[in-house]
Amino acid sequence: METESRSTSWVWTVSFLLLLATMINYMDRQTLSNLAPRISKQWDLSNEEYGDIEFIFGVTFAVGSLFFGFLADKVSVRWLYPAVLVAWSAVGFATGLTRGYWSMFLCRGLLGFFESGHWPCALVVTQGILSRGQRVMGNSVLQSGASLGAIFTPLIIRQLIGDSTTADVWRMPFFVIGSVGLAWAFLWLLVVKPRDLRRPHDRPTAQSPNTLDRHSPAPSRFWNVFFDRRFWGLIVMVICINTSWQLIRAWLPKFLQEGRGYSEAQALYFNSIYFVFTDLGCIGAGLAALALARHGMSIHRSRVAVYLVASLMAGMTLAAALTPSGWLLLAFLLVVAAGTLGVFPCYYSFTQELTSSHLGRLTGIFSFVGWLVSAPIQKLFGAIVDARGSFDEPFALLGWLPFLGLLGFLLLWPAERGPSETRTPKTESPE
Repeated sequence: METESRSTSWVWTVSFLLLLATMINYMDRQTLSNLAPRISKQWDLSNEEYGDIEFIFGVTFAVGSLFFGFLADKVSVRWLYPAVLVAWSAVGFATGLTRGYWSMFLCRGLLGFFESGHWPCALVVTQGILSRGQRVMGNSVLQSGASLGAIFTPLIIRQLIGDSTTADVWRMPFFVIGSVGLAWAFLWLLVVKPRDLRRPHDRPTAQSPNTLDRHSPAPSRFWNVFFDRRFWGLIVMVICINTSWQLIRAWLPKFLQEGRGYSEAQALYFNSIYFVFTDLGCIGAGLAALALARHGMSIHRSRVAVYLVASLMAGMTLAAALTPSGWLLLAFLLVVAAGTLGVFPCYYSFTQELTSSHLGRLTGIFSFVGWLVSAPIQKLFGAIVDARGSFDEPFALLGWLPFLGLLGFLLLWPAERGPSETRTPKTESPE
């Protein structure tokens, strides 16, 4: 995809819309996890059964990632993007109408399928409108919407249900949050015109304005990517970072309430603070990568350095698992928050190095693999907690997965080949 020359303000306006889309994505996703202890109690669900509900979300997200990934390379994302956003918002609304385990199971599955369309569409857009040196920052803005959605969701829930003990009061947040998508779709179609997101030729030319094409040409045929060592390095990375992020996201409210004895209100408020720090970690990763590149470090090495620091921060789940309730536990969790999301902008930027013509399909495949592996672990996590009566051991291991992903990535990603590929081009401004 390539765009006509547009102003910097337009580029960052579109980036802000991507942030809002990610925010809505996570608001619909996080509503259930924040209400899980209340719903589990009302419906008498075990941790393993709750894990099954998160499992089906992951499986359908994986399947949808392949479907929408291939579709994003074939049709206009100007229309596909708002369509999938309105679809998942409608399913989020319908979740408030569920009457038991199986209807919740069905809605969660549909939500995962439609929400998966967000990422292929968003990454196709950021690759097309941002230069190579801007992409970690742009992807940080995109990913930070996940934090904002997760910050606002528990606060909205708290305002809507308070301390009410009414059996079905938990349904209202699903109705309210599920209604937001229509406004975003209107803004998107207002700002982004058909000419803004035109398709590239399958074979990039030297005249292409996309900086990526000059640095890492796309394969002439999509299937050639499977013979690229970098592809398999990113497979390892996405499995590790997605499993870590998704399980901590899904189980943190239960870890706090059932594992450490915090009240629902305390857990909701801390959840908001937790995701403030995920946002700080995400934006901080983008700023750090920009700063390192400006000070002479190669673009690739700056991404690796930022990822390494973030992965070590995520590993503080080990300290959190060994710490009882109190301020020290919460401090460890905030460090984990910044680290677990801080790795994602780097991963997205690595992904955008592989191809300029087939990014939707590539993103869909990575997402499919990441979710297909992480989804069964949701059920396994719940089964282990039920069997051991403790969240500590499995929780301690989750934070070290991003570091393992980096090791696998470094083993498979080839060394930089020359100055022209290692430093920000003089013609390219990171601003």
